[in-house]
Amino acid sequence: MRRSWFVLGVAAIALAGGLWGMRQRPLPVQVLAPQTDITLRIYGLGSVEARVLSAVGFELGGAVQSLSADAGDRVAAGQELAVLHSEEQQARVLQAEAGVAAARAALTKAEAALPRAQAILSQREAANARQQELARTDRASKQNAEEAQRDLDVARADLAVAEAELMMLRAQLAEAEANLRSAHTLLAQHALTAPYDALIIARRAEAGTVVKAGDTIFSLIDPQTIWIQAYIDEERAGQLALGQRGSIRLRSRPQQVFHGEIARIGLESDRVNEERKVWLTCSDCPAEMYLGEQAEVLVTIGHRDRALMVPEVDIAGFDGASGTVWITQDGALARAKVQFGARDDLGRAEVTGGLPDGAEVISPVPKGAVEGRKVRIEASA
Repeated sequence: MRRSWFVLGVAAIALAGGLWGMRQRPLPVQVLAPQTDITLRIYGLGSVEARVLSAVGFELGGAVQSLSADAGDRVAAGQELAVLHSEEQQARVLQAEAGVAAARAALTKAEAALPRAQAILSQREAANARQQELARTDRASKQNAEEAQRDLDVARADLAVAEAELMMLRAQLAEAEANLRSAHTLLAQHALTAPYDALIIARRAEAGTVVKAGDTIFSLIDPQTIWIQAYIDEERAGQLALGQRGSIRLRSRPQQVFHGEIARIGLESDRVNEERKVWLTCSDCPAEMYLGEQAEVLVTIGHRDRALMVPEVDIAGFDGASGTVWITQDGALARAKVQFGARDDLGRAEVTGGLPDGAEVISPVPKGAVEGRKVRIEASA
């Protein structure tokens, strides 16, 4: 029994000694070396969109008579795209034109009658003046003078009526002309035209369809305004700025890289996905672009001639500005809280301060890492 206990004691001592020896044996690690000529980028995923996209339709309802454009067509500003049946409105235009003609004829008649009324008034004024003078010198009867005054008053009234009728007929003509313009405007609204030089991306009605005012007949875009809308993680969005250049890969052309720059940064982030929208113009994208196609972007946020980049997975308590890393100093493991600057699309952060003199950052962090453990540097990562 004593012999067994002795053997077990010796084995335990040997095991403890082995473990102690293993822990004291230098731990092989890799350290990060500063890199040169580093391009800092931010990754974003998005799609092809158009800044100017319009859903166009008629301003009034009716039956579609014909369509003269289809999806994929390029149309010029003012080009006719579709027409509604317009016989009823054409009849209203003819009716309005007849109303204008009648109003003009009545006005012409009234304008011709006005000089006659003015001439009669002048004649009555002269006659009244003579009769009043004769009555004062007793060479004419008082009755004749009164009749001359009455005739003058009637002439004045007739002229006032003629002038009032002329004003009324002018107003009626203006109203008739306004009705005619309105009728022509409504007739013009039976034809749908392109609001600008555009590319039609969808046709949503066919001939014979009865549509309501505002129903979409065509969806079209200005092909000069196609750009890439991308979503950037909020954690990295603070490094974005207008004018920054980016590379673009379209899902349909993964082997090609196109180039653009940030034209707009969204003022509102997605509250669920915690992402910010940016829009990039594309300087050399293909002539044929497809809305909604997935696109990947890499926005260049800066360049470093030389920098130490640490993988974010090796940073403990990383808050975007600082965190703790494992370092080797004087041949032993230690931990240090350092400051970080820019972050890139490879999940790395730039060390900007806090690293002790002579210390090197360990990556990846080995298992069994404890402060004070001796290390053996095998290679630089």
